[in-house]
Amino acid sequence: MKTYFRLLSFAKPIEKFAIPYVIFTLLYVVFITTVLILLGPLLNTLFNFNLGPASLPAARPSSLDPTGWFKYYLSYFVQHYGQWGALKFVCVTIVIGIFLANVFRYLSARIMENLRIHTLLNLRKTVFNNVIDMHLGFFNNERKGDIVSKVASDVQVVQFSVTSTLQVIFKEPLTMISYIIGLFSISTKLTLYSLLVIPVSAFIIARIVKKLRGQATSAQQSYGTMISYLDEALSGIKIIKAFNATNFIKERFNTENRRYSKILRSMAKRQQAASPISEILSVTMISFILLYGGYIIIVSHSKELDPGSFLSYIGIFSQLTRPAKAISDSFSNINQGIAAGERVLALIDEKPLIKDAPDAIEVKSFNEGIHFKNVSFAYEEKQILSKINLTVPKGQTVALVGPSGGGKSTLMDLIPRFIEPQSGEIYLDDHNIQNVTMQSLRSLMGIVNQETILFNDTIFNNIAFGKIGVTQEQVEAAARIANAHSFILESENGYQTNIGDRGAKLSGGQRQRICIARAVLSNPPIMLLDEATSALDTESEKLVQDALNNLMKNRTSLIIAHRLSTIQNADTIVVLDNGEIVEQGKHLELMNANGLYRRLIDMQTFQ
Repeated sequence: MKTYFRLLSFAKPIEKFAIPYVIFTLLYVVFITTVLILLGPLLNTLFNFNLGPASLPAARPSSLDPTGWFKYYLSYFVQHYGQWGALKFVCVTIVIGIFLANVFRYLSARIMENLRIHTLLNLRKTVFNNVIDMHLGFFNNERKGDIVSKVASDVQVVQFSVTSTLQVIFKEPLTMISYIIGLFSISTKLTLYSLLVIPVSAFIIARIVKKLRGQATSAQQSYGTMISYLDEALSGIKIIKAFNATNFIKERFNTENRRYSKILRSMAKRQQAASPISEILSVTMISFILLYGGYIIIVSHSKELDPGSFLSYIGIFSQLTRPAKAISDSFSNINQGIAAGERVLALIDEKPLIKDAPDAIEVKSFNEGIHFKNVSFAYEEKQILSKINLTVPKGQTVALVGPSGGGKSTLMDLIPRFIEPQSGEIYLDDHNIQNVTMQSLRSLMGIVNQETILFNDTIFNNIAFGKIGVTQEQVEAAARIANAHSFILESENGYQTNIGDRGAKLSGGQRQRICIARAVLSNPPIMLLDEATSALDTESEKLVQDALNNLMKNRTSLIIAHRLSTIQNADTIVVLDNGEIVEQGKHLELMNANGLYRRLIDMQTFQ
C-alpha cells in the first residue's frame, strides 16, 4: 500500500479529476441501470402482459423513485393514448436514458484519460529530472538500458495502476451495487438465489491473478536487461564486427528475449483465463436463473414476476458480469503497475552524492586562482590521488603530464565537482568549491574532453548547446577560433548540417573541433582541456593548437596532454605519478632535473 500511495501522489491535484469523475460515473450508473429496469415495462407494453387497469395510481410516487414515476406515466399513456402511445413513450424514454448514460460515460472516460496522462507527465518528469541530477559515479555503476527501461517502459505501466484503482474502488463496485439493487427491485427471491455466482467467481479469479505481481516484477527486470543489451550492441557495433562477435551478441540478446517472452506468456495465460472462466460461470448461472424464473412464471404462476420483468432481470444479470470482469482486469493492471512502480520509485529515491550545500553561494567572477590543499581521492580501496597541493594562478597555463593512471583526469574532474575528494579542500579564489553552487562554478569553465560528446543535431545546435539566444555570428566566430569554420561551410547544409548519432558523419578531428568551438562560445575565464587535440591528425593538430594558444591567452587553463610537445610553453608543468606530484616547473627546468618528465620526453622523441 505504501508504494501505491506514493504513486498516487503523482496524480495531484487528484481532486481536480476525481470529483467530476465521481459525479459523471454516478450519473452514468443511474441512467444505465434505470434503462435496463425499464426493459420489463417495454416488453409488457409491447406484448400486453399485465398492464392492469388503465387508470393512474392513487398516489404520486416519491421524487427519488424514477421507476415509480415511469410506471405512473406509463399508466397515463395507456389510459389516454392506448397501448401504441404507451409503447412510443417507453421507447422515447429508453433512447433518452441511453443517450444520457453514454454522454456521462464518455465524460468520465475523458476525465480518466486526462488523469492518466497527468500522472504519466508528473512521474516521467520527476524520474528524468532525478536521473539527470545524479552524480557521474551513478552512471558508471548502472546499466544505461535499465535506466531507459524505467523511464520509458515502467513509467508507462505505472500510470494504469492509478487510474485502474479509481475504477476498482468506485466505478465498477458502484455499477455492481446499482445492478444488484435493480435485481432486488424486480425479484428478491430470485436475486438471493442468483448472487451465489459472485463469491465463487471472485474466489476463482483471485487464485488466478495471485502470482501476477511477482511475474510483473520479473518481466520489467528482464525488459531492462534486454534494452541494455540493445544499447550496448548499437554503441559498440564496430567492435562487435571487428572481433567477429555478432553471433555471441545475437545469442545473448535472444536468450534474454526468450526469457522475457516466456514470462509474458505466463502472465497472459493467467490474465486471459480470468475472463472466460467468469463468463462460463455467469452463463451457467443464467441458465439456472432461466430454469428457476421459468418455473415461477410457467409452473407456479406467481405474481411476483411477470414475463417482461423476468427478461429485464436476465438483461441486468448478464451485465453484472461486466464490472466483475473489469475489477479482475483492474487488479491485474494494479499488480503490474505496483511492480513497475517499485522500480521507478527506487530510481527516484536515488539521491546524488554530490549536491549543493544548503547555504551554497553563487560565484560570478574568477580573480586569483585555483588551490588544491592536501587533496586525496580513492575509488573504493584504490588510491588515485594522495595529498595533492597545487595552485593554478589566474591567467596561467598549467599542464598535467605523467604515465597513464597517474591521476591526471581525476584531478581535473575534481574542479567542476564531477567527483568529490575523500579529504582535503579545493578553493576557487577564497571560496571552498563545496560551498559554491555547481551551476555558478561550472559556468566559469569551458571543458573539452578526450572523448568527443556530440548530439544527433545540427552543427549550429551542437556548438550553441545549452545556450539560448545565440546568434549565427557568435557561433561562426567560435568555429573560426577552433579552425572549424572552413569544413563546416563545405558540408552539405553548412551550419544546419545534421551530424548524425554522436557525430558519426564527421571525422574524429572535425568532431573534436566542434567540441572546442562549443567551449569557446561560452567565453569562460577557466579552460579545462583533457587531451583536446588527441583525436586530430598532425595538420589539424597544429591548426587547433594555434587556436587554443590564442584562446588561452589571459585565461586560466589546465591541460592534460600525452603529446608533450604541445605543452612545452606552459607556465607550469605538473608531473603526476601514482597519484602524487613528483615534479613541477617549466619545461627547461624539468628537463635539467633529469627526472620522470625527461624520461617521458625521451621516450616520445625516440618513438
